[in-house]
Amino acid sequence: MTEQTNEAPKAGASIIPVTPFQQNCMLLWCEQTKKAVVIDPGGDVLDILNAIKQAGVKVEHIWLTHGHVDHAGGADELREHLKVPITGPHIADKFLLDHVVDSARRYGLTGLRNVTPDTWLEEGDKVSVGNLTFELLHCPGHSPGSMVFFNPDMKFAIMGDVLFNGSIGRTDLPGGDHATLLASIRDKVLPLGDEVGFICGHGPGSTIGQERLTNPFLNGMA
Repeated sequence: MTEQTNEAPKAGASIIPVTPFQQNCMLLWCEQTKKAVVIDPGGDVLDILNAIKQAGVKVEHIWLTHGHVDHAGGADELREHLKVPITGPHIADKFLLDHVVDSARRYGLTGLRNVTPDTWLEEGDKVSVGNLTFELLHCPGHSPGSMVFFNPDMKFAIMGDVLFNGSIGRTDLPGGDHATLLASIRDKVLPLGDEVGFICGHGPGSTIGQERLTNPFLNGMA
């Protein structure tokens, strides 16, 4: 008889700042299987490929939290290199993904591409890499199709530009709406629990509890 072990899933990760916006592209992998996903490859694809090589992992997916140029601009090129599918965001961000090149031009960026995902995401969907499974929350406001990826086992979320350390996503871009973003945070993000840690699209991560206590944009939220 062999002893059965139920080892909890463990993750490894590397942050690759990309584009002049210093967007937190994430290489995330399952430690048990070394299967990996690249999240929000906004550009600087060679830097992302180098990070994958250094980590010694096998990328099987590309996930997008939303359709803004700094999060999605390198996705099509990376898909071409790695021959893996792109998943997300919600289809409400299609108009952004269809105009990545136009958006890049406005910011003086070149070499980025419009992109069509292989799969759109919906509220309640689940995605996995190796032994890591994430639940999907549709959290519009920063963009209409913003998605938050949540792993309940690790109490960890990939927030995109919904919630930041000390701030929230800007809402002055096409499709943004301040009241809608606050409702997404109040009704979907905060209920995940104060102990949940998160990585956001720019700057350092935080915990939901810390943001509930100190984030000035969340004043008055239960």
